[in-house]
Amino acid sequence: MPAYANRAGKAVLFFQDKAKFKARYATLGFNDTANLDDGELWATAFALKEMTPAAEAKISALVKKAAR
Repeated sequence: MPAYANRAGKAVLFFQDKAKFKARYATLGFNDTANLDDGELWATAFALKEMTPAAEAKISALVKKAAR
């Protein structure tokens, strides 16, 4: 599965295709090197049923935050 790294070369993001795993949705996940910390509890993976403009905007914001 594809993964994406930050400027330091550390993988921060991965994608799991729903077709490959015969799942209902794709998974977009973040490794512990991503800068998504938000208090004591935050999501590290998201289900993606369909790529819409709204979903694309949310993903873009998360990727920018993760890659800092």
